[in-house]
Amino acid sequence: MENHRPTSPLLNAQGEEVSRRKRLTFWGADQNDDSLVCSVMEGRKTVTADTVEAYYKPYSEYGDGSYEPGDLIEVYDQKQRLRCIVKATKVYTIEFGNVPEEVWRGETFSSAKEFQECHIRCLPHLDLHDRFELVTLHFELVEVIARDFAE
Repeated sequence: MENHRPTSPLLNAQGEEVSRRKRLTFWGADQNDDSLVCSVMEGRKTVTADTVEAYYKPYSEYGDGSYEPGDLIEVYDQKQRLRCIVKATKVYTIEFGNVPEEVWRGETFSSAKEFQECHIRCLPHLDLHDRFELVTLHFELVEVIARDFAE
């Protein structure tokens, strides 16, 4: 395994630099649903989207946010198990009513409409109108760490 180092510094709550890769957790229907992580490890899922507000904030010990092009990111499942490493390639903002093809395809949807319908279901607390902005993180798979776990 290569020794991947972080490409942009992380800061802890005291503002001190932390020397580890950034982390990202993909959510699912419940703690046993690792379908999104599996899609990443299969090379099918290459994009994820979040609200502008949420994208730039850490959301847990296993989710740093503020991912930038060039970052090497550890991808975790909901049980906090390291599954793979990805490299951020692009980050840009889109409007919910105008989802580019590379985004909906990278999110493994068959159309912009399917992308929109899924995000409306998954984010019912938000008013996802046409001008609502999302940040898209595009990435490529670098290394699979653990495809399966014995239960």
